[in-house]
Amino acid sequence: MPAINLVEYSKTLQAGTVERAVVELYAQSSDLLAAIPFKTTGGAYQYNLESTLPGIAYRGVNESYTPDTSIENPQVEQVFIAGGEADVDNFLLALDPARRAREESRKIKSMARAVTNAFLTGDNSTNPKSPDGLQRRLTGRTVIANSNTSGGAALSLAALDEAIANTVDATHILLPFALRTKFGAVMRNPTLSGNLNLTKDDFGREVMNYNGLPFLVGYETGPDTALLPFTETGAGGGTAQCSSIYVLSLKEGMVCGIQVQPMTVRDLGEMQDEPKHRTRVEWYNGFCIENPYAATRLTSITNAAIVA
Repeated sequence: MPAINLVEYSKTLQAGTVERAVVELYAQSSDLLAAIPFKTTGGAYQYNLESTLPGIAYRGVNESYTPDTSIENPQVEQVFIAGGEADVDNFLLALDPARRAREESRKIKSMARAVTNAFLTGDNSTNPKSPDGLQRRLTGRTVIANSNTSGGAALSLAALDEAIANTVDATHILLPFALRTKFGAVMRNPTLSGNLNLTKDDFGREVMNYNGLPFLVGYETGPDTALLPFTETGAGGGTAQCSSIYVLSLKEGMVCGIQVQPMTVRDLGEMQDEPKHRTRVEWYNGFCIENPYAATRLTSITNAAIVA
């Protein structure tokens, strides 16, 4: 089965079923999870990452070529177990029969955020139960500094253009929520707004695009920590007041999610040793970067008005 995103997968499920409602709730809780395609694999996914191209030369008449072979680096990506359980006391259910449905919805929303966080900031060296995120995977030429000034600088659209050009077949831009609001000011500035427009996503919500690439924020700012806070140290050192933007190619063969099976929600019923009803949510998932230039990180960006 080819890799498809959660929105497209939900369309294959029967309308009105719990399974479809769960998948749609995951997609609505994180625009990144809604956009990234997932392929169904076993407990691990193996692929080859292009490293060195084979050599090419010009030759003279009656001369020979020197044969060689390209270099591929075999990669293995693991699938990790994410989930949780929601308990609701029988007394609360007696008072409010809808309480359990709300708890399940919140648990799914929380897990969507946890998986989104792992995709970006996961560190397998400190937590072997979760995958390495983009911040650990992107190094070298896939990291570009928006500014080398101490303390960073306001986002430069020229630097963003460079990050897009550095990404093979870019499809999306993941950016801090605070910067998305600042692009609203860019749209009102005729000297900067030429490459910006608005479209609607699959849920009818307005989405801003830059050069045809939709903006993603992971999830909306809430009572918990923002996905991309301005707490990074920029390339020029100084105060830790910077954040990053990620230009992504979200498609099969580029940046892609992997899973053993779609996410599940199980009603475990009333517990025998406690007067509570329990629901378990689980998702065996991970992700892979199958092209070394399928993602670019643009660093050293401050929370300031965007410039050309």
